Amino acid sequence: MSTLKNITKIFVSFLMVGFIFANYLDLEDNGDGTWNVRYGSDSQIGGFQFSLDSATASAGSGGEAGSAGFMVSAGGSTVLGFSLMGSTLPAGDGLILTTLTVSGSPTGLSAITISDAVGGALEFCYGIGCDEEVIVTCDDDMACNFGEEGDCTYPES
Repeated sequence: MSTLKNITKIFVSFLMVGFIFANYLDLEDNGDGTWNVRYGSDSQIGGFQFSLDSATASAGSGGEAGSAGFMVSAGGSTVLGFSLMGSTLPAGDGLILTTLTVSGSPTGLSAITISDAVGGALEFCYGIGCDEEVIVTCDDDMACNFGEEGDCTYPES
């Protein structure tokens, strides 16, 4: 019984750490028409795309993306960053992804798409610690639990 309690404590601790240190993007007003996009990630980043809410961006430069030689394109509400050389951005917390030149005052970031070094999707949310818990649902209509919360399950062959 003691072993089960220890395993349960480790599992709960793992879940708490995963929740507290969620991968995130956040905004920081520099007071001069530019905004830093900050991030926290447990993995290297190979590319990013997101929408700026309630404002428009005309340029993106600097930060870890600039240091890594990423091309950053900002136009309207869409910001896109990637490397033609296969560079990645480091994992870490509170790092500046890029600095945007902005018209208006953004209220947040949405449609966040972040990829790892080989193009796989990384789960990200807006805001440090992210207020909303990400709920995974099965989106494969061939699975037994299509549309339900949780990972997809399939019938045994």
